[in-house]
Amino acid sequence: MAVYAIGDIQGCAGPLHELLDLIEFSPDRDRLWLTGDLVNRGPESLEVLRFIKSLGDRAVVVLGNHDLHLLAVWAGQARLKPNDSLMPVLAAPDGDELLHWLRHQPLLHHDAELGYVMVHAGIPPAWDLALAKRCAAEVEAVLRGNHYVNYLAHIYGNQPDQWDDALTGIERQRYITNAFTRMRCCDAAGRLLLDFKGEPGKRPNGYLPWFEVPDRKYDGPTIVCGHWSALGYRDEDGVLALDTGCLWGGQLTAVRLDGPRERVSLPCPPMAKSEHRTD
Repeated sequence: MAVYAIGDIQGCAGPLHELLDLIEFSPDRDRLWLTGDLVNRGPESLEVLRFIKSLGDRAVVVLGNHDLHLLAVWAGQARLKPNDSLMPVLAAPDGDELLHWLRHQPLLHHDAELGYVMVHAGIPPAWDLALAKRCAAEVEAVLRGNHYVNYLAHIYGNQPDQWDDALTGIERQRYITNAFTRMRCCDAAGRLLLDFKGEPGKRPNGYLPWFEVPDRKYDGPTIVCGHWSALGYRDEDGVLALDTGCLWGGQLTAVRLDGPRERVSLPCPPMAKSEHRTD
């Protein structure tokens, strides 16, 4: 049995299947970890959702910001953006079934035996592993429960941008959601900079990649993540970042997690225009 983690797919079903052929993935024996953003911008979000759902417990998915945006549009709490490619999912006869499945996926997955934690964007500097797991569970319970529409109505926005355990209600849920699905850079106090999408070296003064903030409290195993395509592949200091820009003409990357890490990357044709780049 092999366990492979794969970076952001974003509706690129063709490259996904090519990569699975390249690593000789078999659903009968192997497992996939997927870093979120299964959908949007690419042309085949519906095909990606159908395929991943069909794998059952052979696939582990964490939710990304584009997945949550799809859920919010479906729930009538957000509008499609000009560059979204989500209509085939929303119009599909099995769309409701797929999206109810999607809203039951976690924000964080921890496998103590393998020695990895997977999230979409990262774990903020103020959280250790135990707090990250508690925060993920809080939002997962709401999204899976009867009040998920109200949650989806209030996820948009950049505030609050700093963690405080005294946060309550939707403000607490929004911070947790942004930290897990949108974070790239923070200041030394852990304040989130959510609108920056560029290369790490082009970040504003006073901000650092979330994993370089001094005095981070995280105390867990290697974090597998995606989200930041301008960062690219990174495997150091306990962070394994796998969004290598498949959507933008980069690569789709898989890394084997059981045993020594083995990277396989597939060159991809651009599926979206770079001038509209929104990871």
